[in-house]
Amino acid sequence: MITRRSDYTFKYNRHLERHGWLRLTPAYSVKLVKEIVCQLSEVRHIVDPFSGTATTGIVAGEYGYQCSLIDINPFLVWFGNVKLQTLSCEQAEELRNKIREITSHVWNTPEQATWYPQMKNIERWWSRETLNNLATLRASLSASIQEPMDASHYSLLWIAFARVAIEHSAAAFNHISVSFHQAAKAYPLHQILLSFTSFAESFIDDALMPLGSNSRVYLRDSSEPLSFEFSFDAVVTSPPYPNRISYIRELRPYMFWLGFLSEPKDAGELDWQTIGGTWGVATSRLNQWSPTHDCSMKFLDTIVRSIRESKGANCELLAIYVHKYFHDIDKHIASIKTALKDGAEVRYIIGNSIFYGINVPAPDLYEEALRANGFVDVAAKAIRKRNSKKGLFEYCVSARFGGG
Repeated sequence: MITRRSDYTFKYNRHLERHGWLRLTPAYSVKLVKEIVCQLSEVRHIVDPFSGTATTGIVAGEYGYQCSLIDINPFLVWFGNVKLQTLSCEQAEELRNKIREITSHVWNTPEQATWYPQMKNIERWWSRETLNNLATLRASLSASIQEPMDASHYSLLWIAFARVAIEHSAAAFNHISVSFHQAAKAYPLHQILLSFTSFAESFIDDALMPLGSNSRVYLRDSSEPLSFEFSFDAVVTSPPYPNRISYIRELRPYMFWLGFLSEPKDAGELDWQTIGGTWGVATSRLNQWSPTHDCSMKFLDTIVRSIRESKGANCELLAIYVHKYFHDIDKHIASIKTALKDGAEVRYIIGNSIFYGINVPAPDLYEEALRANGFVDVAAKAIRKRNSKKGLFEYCVSARFGGG
């Protein structure tokens, strides 16, 4: 019997060292990734073309495998590379001294900072008092260490700041995406600083634990050909699902506070480049989208037509969305094969979708594209029920490249 298996979701990760630093609801479970990696044979170098929070890279390192990860979001590239670092004792001591320096500076600064992120409806996220206090802490961080663009060991303190910001917001995570409590609470400065110190110290302790091998996240588009000087003998990944859940929506508070986004429109621009992106301008541009190549998923046309003819609200837009999503995935599968060794093992964790009562069988479509691109031993297995609509499941799609 297939059950919901909360241990196969992000919930399993929340208190596991590096994996629990910042929440991303669609992130897949550390437990599931470990089970997959343990099943692989003769693996040395894994690729994850949808890095997200770098779960695959951390697990691969713990098992002594090298892992190259790819993401189109600069924040996730930065965040993943910080998580993949191992601190030296000297670096840890430097960071602890910085924590004391920063918190002391905040207390001794008479006037509060006035810079806030240009987020729409920002006071839905934070009360005015909390905003003032977060801005003051951020100003002290910025004065003491470099802005969070390079993944130096000091970046751990920016991640601690991001964690403080979300923990003291009105965001509620009681379902797959972000919702809000009725009102944002006011948090005094001393509570903000205590939380910052606590999270930063905890993250330092986590980062002192060595990973078994080096892994790295690269800023790339996984639907385009991969330009690496080496090839891979395994793919372990979980792409965005075709369910219109936008990663950028949940990541926006981190990205605005840390300078990866400067204006609201920037979020939509980035989401438009992302497979399955549907935030802001990414939605409005769907009406102008048209395919750029013949898709190998021949069954896709039937599904798109069924959604278009369902007469549901926004059925035309949803039909285009599904078409574009699988068109991009088809490009990705054609691209990833060029970076694989003969015999490379492949594992995709993916979920199906239901629009207007019409099942969008993502695992079947992935299987079709894999076979069309020279993969063999292609199969899909349901691994858990999902917590939303009836009939939604998560699957592991497995395959092997070529005849090796």
